Amino acid sequence: MRTSNPIFSRLGGANRDAGPAGAYPREPVGTSVGGELTGGYGTNPYAPAADVDTDAGAWTGRSAVTMDDVIVRTATTLGTVALAAVLSWLLLPVDEANLGRSYGIAVGAALVAFVLSLIQSFKRTPTPALILGYAAFEGVFLGVFSSAVSTYISPGVIVQAVLGTFAVSAGVLIAYRMRWIRVNQRFAGFVAAAATGFLLLLLADLLFSAFGAGNGLGFNSGGLGIIFGVVGILLGAAFLALDLKQVEDAVAYGAPREEAWLAAFGLTLTLVWIYLEVLRVLTIFNNDN
Repeated sequence: MRTSNPIFSRLGGANRDAGPAGAYPREPVGTSVGGELTGGYGTNPYAPAADVDTDAGAWTGRSAVTMDDVIVRTATTLGTVALAAVLSWLLLPVDEANLGRSYGIAVGAALVAFVLSLIQSFKRTPTPALILGYAAFEGVFLGVFSSAVSTYISPGVIVQAVLGTFAVSAGVLIAYRMRWIRVNQRFAGFVAAAATGFLLLLLADLLFSAFGAGNGLGFNSGGLGIIFGVVGILLGAAFLALDLKQVEDAVAYGAPREEAWLAAFGLTLTLVWIYLEVLRVLTIFNNDN
């Protein structure tokens, strides 16, 4: 199984041919409900190359990732985002006197976070400094942006958006653990196609807005805006399910321990997506009422 998340699509793929021969087990650790392979792969992606003659299950001293590793590193990354967001909210207040400065800080932080995320995405191995740097700048952007929305557009909406993000994430986690969501290749293909269409529509909306179409395609207000935002939330929830599956696969197949940082990175990207889409829907809904 491969997720469409740009980070998780590499988790378990970047190191397939890296490292000493025999670093990972050749066969899946177990099976899941219904007889499916635990990892959802046809073959073990962490196995050494086919032309390497080594005993299955041989180890070279590298520790395998555990769910605890993923939880700790995800908490660290998300904690960095939250801390940076709170500090930027408190130390960089958005008011009319400083509106231009706040706008510049938010845009600058978003660009730096984007560049750091791209650098990490193209690296073969995770770099904690890059991931935490991304989290810090992403937090600055979210803090200033959220402060601006709360001050000028919809007071009190940020608490609602945070609670909404927690609710969506908890719902996905429960549905995934209860196997109400069947994450397979068909599911991943559908999510990838839907996300492509969503992003193309978003790009078209931005282009129409930039070239004088006023409200663009209407995705930022009214009923159409709420529908578009709800679709974004559902896509974020689907990506989160794919991310959870990828983490489960990595643990089952014995991915190296440092891959936990990639898991934390991918989960953070997805949760930020969900937060922004929840914020969009709540802002439009509150303004319409």
